[in-house]
Amino acid sequence: IIQGIERVDINNETKTLMENDIKLQSIGETEKLPLKCKKELEDSIEKTKDNKRMTLILALSYSSRWEIIKAIKQIVENKVSEQEITEEPFSQYLTTKGVPNPELLIRTSGEQRISNFLLWQIAYSELYFTDILWPEFRRENLFEAIYEFQQRERRFGKISEQLKEKN
Repeated sequence: IIQGIERVDINNETKTLMENDIKLQSIGETEKLPLKCKKELEDSIEKTKDNKRMTLILALSYSSRWEIIKAIKQIVENKVSEQEITEEPFSQYLTTKGVPNPELLIRTSGEQRISNFLLWQIAYSELYFTDILWPEFRRENLFEAIYEFQQRERRFGKISEQLKEKN
């Protein structure tokens, strides 16, 4: 598995995950990974499956369009009726089923796009854009993004007046 330019040994990372009670999962077309890499990833996922403190999800060979098409194919294959297809059941066919939708998406490198990443899941996510390149993105940058996120009004598709009426 490659992170930036530096090679990362997943077996060493698995030890760190175990020490910190972190579960590893992956989304994407992992069958496209080299066999040795896929096996080591599967072993790490298996070793960490009972960890509870946090979940780390690697998006490997992932494309949101691929994920949505895969979900549709499974729905057709399972002969799900049109009436049964709503947001919640559809979400169960995605590779992220059971994982909460992100509340904040941070996009580094000055890019102002989401690039085919979690298109379904980020429908109500707040987007944060920064010019900082990913390798230079540090803890203080994360804190800045979280602070800005905390200043926002989360409306989930509503307008401010609708939120005030509800409260």
